Amino acid sequence: MGTRKTSRRPANTPGPFEQARDELYSHILRCGVLEAAPEHQKEWFDDTMDYLAERYELLTDAELDQLRRLGERYCQPVIQRPAPVGAPR
Repeated sequence: MGTRKTSRRPANTPGPFEQARDELYSHILRCGVLEAAPEHQKEWFDDTMDYLAERYELLTDAELDQLRRLGERYCQPVIQRPAPVGAPR
């Protein structure tokens, strides 16, 4: 019988992008970035993305850009939808 090529990591183990994403979300929650002013959020993201780029060397620039967009979107306030006409308040 032929041998089967095994993957380098089990299917359940998250890759570097998933690990970096989870770490970014964790940092956002712990550091209070959600309540920060936009200019402080930008500065925080600049520093944090530099840190993540060093920590996860396998990530491409495109993946780092995607991580930043995900993090910035995570920090945006929830959009309140108006109540339907005639709905009780």
